[in-house]
Amino acid sequence: MKIAISTDENFVSAHFGRCPSYTIVDIENNQIVNKEIIDNPGHQPGFIPQFLHQKNVDCIICGGMGSRAASLFEEFGIKTIVGITGQINETIEKFLKNELKSSNNTCSPESGKDYGLEKTECDHFNN
Repeated sequence: MKIAISTDENFVSAHFGRCPSYTIVDIENNQIVNKEIIDNPGHQPGFIPQFLHQKNVDCIICGGMGSRAASLFEEFGIKTIVGITGQINETIEKFLKNELKSSNNTCSPESGKDYGLEKTECDHFNN
């Protein structure tokens, strides 16, 4: 299994598509066999689900995403776990223990506009 975590420094990013990077984790027999951080190739509607599908990702973990993005991930057979906050390594450990459950998006629609590559903070705490 391969998971992708929207990443902002050492933390899960609130915005899957506008995060600065992704932590990609390969898991076999419930053990991490590879972990790498890749730069976000750029936010374009519909691009990230296809990009991660081409990288053979089975699941994306993030703070939030819109319904259109969730539908695109579903079309590619990629499970989504949203509403996640915290440090990347702790998130991976919770995933391995089957303790990660989707909850409410951590960010409201459009509050992440220009966040990530173009902006250093999102507006989700201001809404």
